[in-house]
Amino acid sequence: MDRDALKKRFREVYGREPEALYFAPGRVNLIGEHVDYNGGLVFPCALSFGTYLLTARRKDRMTAFATLNFDHAATLDERSFTSKPSAWERYPLGVMKEFVDKGYDPWGHDLLFYGDVPSGAGLSSSASIELVMAVMLNDALGAGIDPVELARMGQRAENVFVGMNSGIMDQFASAMGKAGHAIALDCATLDFEWVPLAMEGHSVVVANTNKRRELADSKYNERRGECEEAARALGQKVLCALTPEEFERRAGEIPNETIRRRARHAVTEHARVEEAIAALKNGDLPRFGQLMNASHRSLKEDYEVTGVELDALAEEGQKLPGALGSRMTGAGFGGCTVSLVANDAIPSFIAALGEKYKALVGLTADFYIASVGDGAGKIE
Repeated sequence: MDRDALKKRFREVYGREPEALYFAPGRVNLIGEHVDYNGGLVFPCALSFGTYLLTARRKDRMTAFATLNFDHAATLDERSFTSKPSAWERYPLGVMKEFVDKGYDPWGHDLLFYGDVPSGAGLSSSASIELVMAVMLNDALGAGIDPVELARMGQRAENVFVGMNSGIMDQFASAMGKAGHAIALDCATLDFEWVPLAMEGHSVVVANTNKRRELADSKYNERRGECEEAARALGQKVLCALTPEEFERRAGEIPNETIRRRARHAVTEHARVEEAIAALKNGDLPRFGQLMNASHRSLKEDYEVTGVELDALAEEGQKLPGALGSRMTGAGFGGCTVSLVANDAIPSFIAALGEKYKALVGLTADFYIASVGDGAGKIE
């Protein structure tokens, strides 16, 4: 939807002109899943689609929330911090609470959101909502908060207000994305590096299972708890401080075999990300693809967050001509895969994988050739 169409819809909803327009992208993680909350290294990039927010100031201290994606809308005041609505507006409302906690008054806006991130696809639609709200309030209030802190505020909103124990990766990628680059982010320190995506005739292809992630929230929190249990057993603050060799020497200190496998994934995935980034910098795309495949196996066998649909897309995609690697991305239990595919093979890859996926699981996948964009900010 273009800007003129968005402005027209704002006028239809609120009967007046919008005063500003903001955007925050979704993200895709190329490799490094379920390690951000374990203090590991991740490698996401911001996408060209995300969440748009049109705003106008009100004369009272109410804030109206509307979206073009769902029928539900609400007009709230500060009592909603206690009542905590269960619908989508809890994500931007949680960000408002973060600004209140810093001494700002965020109330008094008409808000219209529109997202072109496929909801439930695991491409961080929630983080893009949080970050677009954060950059809007930062601008409207003249707060001058830096983008990294805005990412932290978005994460806290999701952890504390929404109750989803996410790591920092999604919000950081939305805040700090850079066109043509992925972000090598150390989630323990927030040290990061923009790495050029020199793909040498290849592109990133995202495939959406179109199976909503019904189990993702509960299982995400469960997996995080299992990793925390493993870290306690090993006397570690974060699992990813261990090398795979150190972990294997000490794995017997974790008495529960399931908890041990969860920890093994986190430790080995961190090592795969380190090697994958080095491979990309050295122009070794085949090795990068092999590490993507190994990542998916670990997420399937040790972390158990894939499922029939993701396995079908990733494992069948790995077999196709021109594909260097394919893996699930996001929390799992539905959502998307990400594949590295030769440009001249993309049409046949999409056609063959779509046909095979439909035959195996009875669903129709959607495909996107990822366009890597910039982080959150004001458009006009």
